[in-house]
Parts: sequence; C-alpha cells; structure tokens
Amino acid sequence: MPEGAEPVAPEHRPSFFARLLIFIGFVFALLVASCFGLRALNVLPSFDNPFSDQAVDRSQPVLLQSMRDLHRYVAADGTFQVIVDLQQNKENIPDFLVNRRILFVGSGTVETYVDFSAIGGDALKVDNEKKTIELTLPPPQQSTAALDMSKSYVVEEDRGLLTSIGDAFRSDTEKQQRVYQAAQQKITEAAKSSGLDQRAQQNTQLMLESLFSRLGYTSVKVTFTTP
Repeated sequence: MPEGAEPVAPEHRPSFFARLLIFIGFVFALLVASCFGLRALNVLPSFDNPFSDQAVDRSQPVLLQSMRDLHRYVAADGTFQVIVDLQQNKENIPDFLVNRRILFVGSGTVETYVDFSAIGGDALKVDNEKKTIELTLPPPQQSTAALDMSKSYVVEEDRGLLTSIGDAFRSDTEKQQRVYQAAQQKITEAAKSSGLDQRAQQNTQLMLESLFSRLGYTSVKVTFTTP
C-alpha cells in the first residue's frame, strides 16, 4: 500500500458478483452499439418484425364463366358525373319519421362503338385500278354507362327517426342498386346528346383511312347508315 493512502474497508469493495454484472452489462452495451453502428452502415442484414401484421390470401381460383368474340371498334368514350338526389316518402306519414334521402355522386364512362359484324357483303366496294374504297357502315352505338366506384360516393344520407336505427346505405343493398341504376340511366341518357356519335364517326373514318393507306389505297370513303 502506498505511503499515506488509507486502506479500503472490505465492506466498501464491490463483490465479485457485482463486478461480473458490471462487466457483462458493459459488454452487452458494447455489442448493441456495434450492431446499431453496423446496421446504419448497411453491413448487417435487416430483420422483419416477428409480430407484424400479415395478410393471408385464401381466395379461390378465378373461374372463366363465359367467352365471346367481339367485332366492335370502340371509336370514342366519354366520362360523365351526375348527382343523384333520391328521396323516398310514405303517404300520410311525416317526412321526419320515415324520410329516406340519398345524395350520391356518380362517375361513369360510356363507350361509343361501331359493330363490324353487321356489315353485309355489298357494304365494301373496292377499285384496285383507281385504288379507291367505298365502305358503308352501321351507325355508331353507345354502351350502357359503367360506374367507376372509385370515383363515386355518397355525399349525404338523411334518415327519419324510425329508419335511422340499423338502416344505413351501405347495409341496404336494394337501396344501393336503386341509386346506382339511377346514376347509370342518367349518364347513359346524357351521353346520347353529348356528341359522342359524331366523334366516333370521325375517329372511325381516320382509322380506316390510315389502315387502307398502308395497303396502297389513296381514297377511302366511309358512309354511315341512318339509325
């Protein structure tokens, strides 16, 4: 013992077990710090959380129900939006009791196409010497509006006191179908006067001119019959 130093009492010295715990804790902290440092440098691989949520897909295989040949040329389409305000009342009963009102924004697309399967044998006249073609086609037709459910939504739903319990729009499939059908019908009717038919005729003419010009024809005349 150095001269002048006071001896350490045995009771103030850490025991062997305490020194061992301190050493193990120091080593563990050093290992953790080293792992974090190596992970930050992308040296160690990453490990997924063993308790993370996992989605299990138990869906059945897709079944082909039908198949058909299409002879349509879709020449134009239009996207429309309509606000459906549908209200149901009962006679002789106040509205605030059984009133059902849905404000629904529907977005749908209508296609305009030319059906080439209806073309007869005399519809095509070809002059190989003059390199001209005359083609008579049926008028363009419009499909029923197809609603885009990702862009369609319920804005507001009002229900009477007697219908408010357990009668939400999402749980009433019959009400859903009525609203969807109303939106489809309104969009389909609006598409008839939107100019899609004229656009379809122009696009069909351009398509056929481009097609036959590649085959060497210099003149392509397309005539659409009246509905």
